[in-house]
Amino acid sequence: MSRKILIIDGHPDPSDGRLCHSLADAYADGAYGAEHEVKWLKVAELDFPLLRSKSEFNEGPVPITLKDAQEKILWANHILIVYPLWLGTMPALLKGFLEQVMRPNFAFEPTSKTWFGQRLGGRSARIIVTMGMPALLYRLFFRSHSLKSLERNILKFSGISPVRHTILGMVENASLETRQKWLRQLTDLGARAV
Repeated sequence: MSRKILIIDGHPDPSDGRLCHSLADAYADGAYGAEHEVKWLKVAELDFPLLRSKSEFNEGPVPITLKDAQEKILWANHILIVYPLWLGTMPALLKGFLEQVMRPNFAFEPTSKTWFGQRLGGRSARIIVTMGMPALLYRLFFRSHSLKSLERNILKFSGISPVRHTILGMVENASLETRQKWLRQLTDLGARAV
């Protein structure tokens, strides 16, 4: 069954040679090969201001430059988010992007009760995180903090489920063979749209 896949490349550096870009490309190659529809958002290529107050988040307009991003999220039934771990979390540009697009009355609907209405149900996601430390250390010692925050506090909060993840550690020291194995893995995931 063909899926509509949105790839969000969250690496803030647009220059070639970044592993995150190659991983996103490999996922797309697999998706195209399996005849899934694919759209892209490259956060490094977007121009938008950061939010600076609660009132901006709750009531301010979404920047014109990000309206297309919201339309692509609504279009998709599967979302891939790829980012490098920086200072223990996602890069600030990706976080700023998510704060802008995942607003009240788009991603969730504030209600008079204590819980929020999820508005992005019917979508699944996969998160790919790259890092310099061993993946096992990130999982066990750091308890996958940033990954869990994105999964629970943003994606699942807005109704996106299931959310799967892939953690790739020691990327700076990875051999060519290891990198090629990762790219094959992402191509397979893209073909299966998971």
